[in-house]
Amino acid sequence: MMIWQRDVSLDSLNHMSQTCMLSHLGIVFTHIGESCLEATMPVDDRTRQPFGLLHGGASVVLAESLGSVAGWLCTPPGASVVGSEINATHLRAVSQGEVRGICQPLHLGQRTQVWQIEIVDPRQTLCCVSRLTTTVIQP
Repeated sequence: MMIWQRDVSLDSLNHMSQTCMLSHLGIVFTHIGESCLEATMPVDDRTRQPFGLLHGGASVVLAESLGSVAGWLCTPPGASVVGSEINATHLRAVSQGEVRGICQPLHLGQRTQVWQIEIVDPRQTLCCVSRLTTTVIQP
C-alpha cells in the first residue's frame, strides 16, 4: 500500500538536497518504494572519524535525513515534520565503500510518526539500526 501523500521524484528529492548537509556528506536518494525510502552515503574523508571508520554521527545524519524526508512525503501539502527523538545502535564498523539506508514506517499517526532506518554496508550486512520519531506540524 502506497503511504506517500506527495508526488515527488528522486530527482526532485536530490535537487532539494543540494543546498544542505545532505550534499556535503554525499547523501543521494536512490529508491522510493510503496512504503520505503532509500539513500546512499559514501564512506570517505567527509564521513569517517579520525580512526578511519564511518562516524556514528554521519550514520545518524543519514538516518534522520531519510526519516524526516519520508515523514514529509507522508504529509499533505502545507504540513511539515520535525524530528523529536532519534536513537542509533552501531553494530558493525565500515571503513570504505558506500552505505545504504533503508527507511520504513513503524507508526504513521496524525501527530507523530515513528520510522525505522537500517543502514547496511557494501556487502548488505547490517551496520546500524536507528529509530526516528517525528512530530507532524499541520498548517
